[in-house]
Amino acid sequence: MAPLGVASTVIAVVAVVALVAVLVLLHRERAQRRRATDLLGTAQELRRRYDALQAVTREGVLVQSEDGRVLDLSDRAAAILGVDRADVLGRRVADLPVALVDERGMAVNPCLVLAVRGDGTGPQVVGVVRPGAGVRPRLVRVDARLVPQGDGAAPAVLTTLVDVTVRREVEEALSRSETQFRVAMENAPIGMALVDLEWRITEANVALAELLGTHASALRGYRLDELTAPEDRAAQRLQLDRLLGGEQHRFSLEMRCTRADGHLVWVVLDVALVREPDGRPDHLVVQVRDATESRLQAEMLTHRAMHDPLTGLANRTLLQEVLQAALEQPGAADRTAVLACDLDGFKEINDRYGHAAGDDLLVHVAGVLRAATGTRGTVARLGGDEFVVVVQDQDAAKAVFEVANQIHAGLREPMRVGRRRTPVAASVGVALADASLVEAGAPTLLAAADTALYRAKGAGRGRTEVYDPSMGLSTATTLHRELVRAVEEDQLVVHYQPIVDLSDGHVVGYEALVRWQHPYRGLLLPGAFLPHAQEAGVSVVLGQLVAARVVDFLARTTDDGRWVSVNVSADQLGDGELATRLLAELSRHRVAPGRLVLELTESSLVASGTRIRHELTQLSAAGVPILLDDFGTGVSPLSYLRDLPVAGVKLDMSFTSGIPHDPTAGKVVRALGALARELAMVTIAEGIEHEEQADHLRRSGWRYGQGWLYGAAQPMG
Repeated sequence: MAPLGVASTVIAVVAVVALVAVLVLLHRERAQRRRATDLLGTAQELRRRYDALQAVTREGVLVQSEDGRVLDLSDRAAAILGVDRADVLGRRVADLPVALVDERGMAVNPCLVLAVRGDGTGPQVVGVVRPGAGVRPRLVRVDARLVPQGDGAAPAVLTTLVDVTVRREVEEALSRSETQFRVAMENAPIGMALVDLEWRITEANVALAELLGTHASALRGYRLDELTAPEDRAAQRLQLDRLLGGEQHRFSLEMRCTRADGHLVWVVLDVALVREPDGRPDHLVVQVRDATESRLQAEMLTHRAMHDPLTGLANRTLLQEVLQAALEQPGAADRTAVLACDLDGFKEINDRYGHAAGDDLLVHVAGVLRAATGTRGTVARLGGDEFVVVVQDQDAAKAVFEVANQIHAGLREPMRVGRRRTPVAASVGVALADASLVEAGAPTLLAAADTALYRAKGAGRGRTEVYDPSMGLSTATTLHRELVRAVEEDQLVVHYQPIVDLSDGHVVGYEALVRWQHPYRGLLLPGAFLPHAQEAGVSVVLGQLVAARVVDFLARTTDDGRWVSVNVSADQLGDGELATRLLAELSRHRVAPGRLVLELTESSLVASGTRIRHELTQLSAAGVPILLDDFGTGVSPLSYLRDLPVAGVKLDMSFTSGIPHDPTAGKVVRALGALARELAMVTIAEGIEHEEQADHLRRSGWRYGQGWLYGAAQPMG
């Protein structure tokens, strides 16, 4: 029994052990199964993440075995290579249906591109040629590397592909733009510079360097304000601060720059701000245009507008400004005086020896007045032989008499006129700026000096008279009364200046010019009294008087085809009587309307209204030609040529005087002539003084001309 019992015990133990072993094995199998299930889930999750990552990345991924078979290909990589993903899995890379080219356009083997490169050169860019996708291949950046797989498995080759076509195109475009900008900047005809936010030059072109008299490399590092004249730096800084502060996007400033030789040059500075994509200021682009010539021309025009063209003295406008400014200074009553000077016998010299001799005399007298005045005041010519000196001195009363005495002394020396030496004398009127005259202003002080001048002429000429209140002030009101009296007492006379055909010089007509035979001042030219005619209320009557004289002259002369032109203004036409009176006079004297021509000044027509157009149309319809005088100087000549019944134009003498030596004047003359001829208008040029001007005008297409070359205005009949 004992052995049997032991055997049973052993069997039982073995059975238990076996059962435990089975249980352990079952538990281990279940654990391995759970582990495999977990690993499968993890792998599936990783795959989903991998696929999601490939869906959003711009990189494509190609996985291949070491022997060159495709193990995996992302959708992005398939799109880049232009292949179907399902068709290429498991295929050899060498058999992929793709065509690759290098940057020179030569075909390359896909294996050499998509596999790991042994030369260590890193990523490379190749072109992927797709059938039907256009001429240019897509540019792809390829980078391959070995990736170990673990568990002793052979490593795989991981190749990433990035489409860089757009980036390359942008880079090329930026490179082209930068190249174009630099070529344009370097070869620009005007100065250009790139400037940082500290106002320091980083790049400058040749034109800017030449403008500043240096080399482009020498300008780098300079602040622009260091090259600017000190007087202009504040304005420049203000504009720059406004630009950087966002108040403006660009600015333009006329200023002076200092050249390397120390001379100043006028420039126009154009500055634009370049911002970064986020809006922050990055740098400035500066253009620098040479404005010296335009500035000089502007100053010349300003000088012309304020100075007498013959003598270079101040004109009436500048004189008024100087005198008014002097009277506004403290102590003006003691420091200011006015001297009016008028030549004695100038008309006789002018008539006897001609216009050129008269001009020489006026230039000589201007020199005498300048020398007599020195630095003590301003000398002006008002017109004709009328001069004025504004004396400014600590003791003006003493200084003005010293100036007057030196004027008389300087004129005692005879001047050569023609072949003879002719003595010249002048009458002088002096007005001292007392408190009442200072308060009344510049016109009243000038009128006081003029009154004293009349007294000097009436007292024997060649002398000096001083104004005192007992003389009665020759104010504008006095002049107005004298004008009214002149019309009533027939003191106004008409002179005629010939108009010739420039082709052969024969006289084709005349311009009627009114003169005032003043009882004390002698023969006055229109500039001395016509500006006051409208204020005196005699403008219309004056126009009618001159027109009536001209019609009477035409009636007494043979109708040989010559015409006579009469100057009329807008206020004369707007009155409504001039046209009716003219047509009535022509009819009464049986004068053909075409023999009378009306000249209108552009300036008088600026505010022309319907009434004026109506009268002009009425006269033109009756056969009276209309000319536009002072052509080229008004504000809107083209509108006048379009809107008014104009038959011809007269070139203003300011253009004539500039030819042929002034190229700008020559261009304007040709342009205005071409415009008038295009409109089939008569063309007349004023102010011709020598044959060279006449030849130039004729070659420029102007048909008729008048001026001192063909004769001065003279009384006729």
